Amino acid sequence: MNPIKVGMISLGCSKNQVDAELMMAMIVEGGWQVVGDPEHCDVVIINTCGFIEDAKRESIDTILEYCRKKEEGRLRAVVVTGCLAERYQQELAQEIPETDVVLGIGKNSHIVQAIREALEGQRVVEFGPKEDLGLEGERILANPPYFAYIKVAEGCDNRCSYCAIPLIRGGFRSRSMEDIMTEVRRLAARGVREMNLVAQDTSRYGLDRYGKYMLPELIHQVCQVEGVDWVRILYAYPERITDELIDAIAKEPKVVKYIDIPVQHGSGKVLREMNRVGDRHTILALVKKLRERIPGVVIRTTMIAGFPGETQEDFEELCKLVTEARFERLGCFAYSQEEDTPAGEREDQIDPKVRADRADRIMELQMDIAFEFARSCKGKVLDVLVEGRQGGRYYGRSYMDAPDIDTRVYFTSKEKLSAGQLVPVEITGSREYDLVGVAR
Repeated sequence: MNPIKVGMISLGCSKNQVDAELMMAMIVEGGWQVVGDPEHCDVVIINTCGFIEDAKRESIDTILEYCRKKEEGRLRAVVVTGCLAERYQQELAQEIPETDVVLGIGKNSHIVQAIREALEGQRVVEFGPKEDLGLEGERILANPPYFAYIKVAEGCDNRCSYCAIPLIRGGFRSRSMEDIMTEVRRLAARGVREMNLVAQDTSRYGLDRYGKYMLPELIHQVCQVEGVDWVRILYAYPERITDELIDAIAKEPKVVKYIDIPVQHGSGKVLREMNRVGDRHTILALVKKLRERIPGVVIRTTMIAGFPGETQEDFEELCKLVTEARFERLGCFAYSQEEDTPAGEREDQIDPKVRADRADRIMELQMDIAFEFARSCKGKVLDVLVEGRQGGRYYGRSYMDAPDIDTRVYFTSKEKLSAGQLVPVEITGSREYDLVGVAR
């Protein structure tokens, strides 16, 4: 008898992807087969995102699409997990009765039993404490085998007024350093060369468990692992960028000189109403400090345009921050009004078209900055992690590029290369955001 084939569609962020990878390992351990193409499986798991309106819509559309496939006889069961299932729980189960399984994040460890019951004709709808979400165990990577995301903590305590993550994921809780290092060693032994450290607030790591910020110490330990070439820091809050963290990034050769800092806005008034700290001047001071102490550092950030009550003056502060800071990497989102959040309940919501126009304006400003930065890289020699080949050229990422979200380096090589290799590439030019070059 052929094993049950299970497909996984994981939507949203890298942290959600880690949850999906843990579930896939459970499925294999349960005796079933994980297939890469959800079009050719018996069961599909949709690991949903519920963060902002666009993500929720994508999740719902994907669920409905696969429910239709089941009605056509192309699937035996549709399973819904992840943030949307956790956020809306019984409401989601009732609104889309065609689903066979709806699991909250606290029941991810029940995934095999839930699918088994669904295949026997039962409908499974289960939720548990958010804190029951498992963070340890074997993983089947959903991305190429040379990089991985290392989730160092779960949940969030920041309570930004626009954000529903604490409602969905619960309070911040760090993993033990021993468990993280066990995972890093296991992945490195499997050939993972790039470790991307992630959490809702990576810079807070350790405060709840050890009574102090432990990210610098964790970085030092990860860098000692044989086989690890790159260590990358994602989602570090600006107010927790300590001198110790800066030193760890600057002095550890394996730590790529790249940091992701979601600053969100430039207006002090808007930041206070977001329940965040600082203003344009404090952010500029941090950027200056990072560039002085970490030569060649690349800074990624995210912004929100159209927050409730954002005046034209507030928006101009945001524009000034973008033009003055000249972030190498930047994404801007139009504010999404989220239910059950303080910002979502405000009466001074900005018209959605104005929000979108303002976000577009920020990205227009950033486009010129990004193109100029790409041009400035001409003549540099960068180590590039090879990812594939396209149109007669190889492509990959330098230290300046996080997986999935940043730019690429396209280059030629006289030697035959394989995905996962690190090769020096001389940059000869740029093509909008991307770099072009020749392997040396």
